[in-house]
Amino acid sequence: MKIAVVGAGMTRFDRPRRELQEELVAQAFKNMMEDLPELDIKKDISAAFYSYFSDHLEQQLCMHWIIHDYLGLSSKPAYRVESGGATPIDAIINAYTFIRAGLFDLVLVAGWEKMGELDTAKVNEFIAMASDTDWDYPVGGYYSGYYATMEVRRMHLYGDTEEDLAKVSVKNHNNATYNPYAHWRAKNGTKKITVGDVLNSRLISYPYRIMNVAEVSDGAAALLLASEKVAKKFTDTPVWITGIGLGTDSMRPGDRTGNPAWVGLYPEDEAVWPEAETKPLSPYPEMANFGSFRVAADSAYKMAGIRNPLKELDFAELFNPYDGVEISAYEDLRFCKRGEGKKLVREGTTERWGELPTQLSGGLYGQGHPVGATTIGQAVTIFWQLREEIPKKWGSRNAQMQNPKRALLQGHGGTGTQAGVIIFER
Repeated sequence: MKIAVVGAGMTRFDRPRRELQEELVAQAFKNMMEDLPELDIKKDISAAFYSYFSDHLEQQLCMHWIIHDYLGLSSKPAYRVESGGATPIDAIINAYTFIRAGLFDLVLVAGWEKMGELDTAKVNEFIAMASDTDWDYPVGGYYSGYYATMEVRRMHLYGDTEEDLAKVSVKNHNNATYNPYAHWRAKNGTKKITVGDVLNSRLISYPYRIMNVAEVSDGAAALLLASEKVAKKFTDTPVWITGIGLGTDSMRPGDRTGNPAWVGLYPEDEAVWPEAETKPLSPYPEMANFGSFRVAADSAYKMAGIRNPLKELDFAELFNPYDGVEISAYEDLRFCKRGEGKKLVREGTTERWGELPTQLSGGLYGQGHPVGATTIGQAVTIFWQLREEIPKKWGSRNAQMQNPKRALLQGHGGTGTQAGVIIFER
């Protein structure tokens, strides 16, 4: 059975948004409904999957009950999905799976997060509770520290530089200047930034500076997934989901140097190791890569019939809360060999004019990072790009790719503890 996305919408990601969560979701839903004149909410929608990360940030348990009621979907099945930063991609994959199983024909996926009512330190504290609260959290473990440690490891093993990180940041922030839904554009307008701007910004946790990391955001996004049986009822230009994959890794990144579960799974990557450095028990993914991305991607590629993602994908949207994650993801998603992610940065491969444009939305610190909505918002960008609707939705012809046919969406939670990949095709 083929599954399609037939509708997509989102709010502007920003901080703060003064609306309540249910009002934000309703705005995203209304934005989606503008292209679905045939949709009868009560008769047509079979069920809804809701994505939000933190009860603490919402200051409400079971927030999806309020959202479901507010949208007028009472009596319909409703499900909450929660898996850290992977929550929104998990919600999409859950909806896909239920439709594929034949249980539903038309499913709403809606995600949101309201993060702007708390200061950044408190938000980071709540997010850090998704790390190990017995071992890491009590000694001051925050995600900026975890990811910084992992990137320093990459710098040591493979020669990533601060300039490489800054180039990724420049690409993504400047992509966001075309996107009227982007948090960066809402705060800073359409002026482009430079590598110097990034390197001169405030240090957070070496090597990451304020312009290398995602800002917390408020916002909501929505998708409508349909079985092949009903998809053409709502649109003549559905976007098909042709591959999905999920993967996991240890919760604590420090455990990854000696995790026997990985030994021998990827011998070609285990072999990529500096001679001067002692090889650990499990040299891939170790702390310098994300094995969960690899497992998820390989599953999605197999389903979609993709053998060479660099050549067969037209663009990609990645979950990049920190710049080094994106460089590693190039390797783990098989855009290049292990240790060569920096080459794609230096050669411009993932620029908007490159062979595989990445983060046309602006990514997590360009478009924004309201956790439960983040990856759904990136899926909205993919949907509009594949349908060549960016000139209408964003008001910019320069931001529209020419004749795109296939795109990849990747999301993850924790420090790559859980990850998902979805392939979309028009």
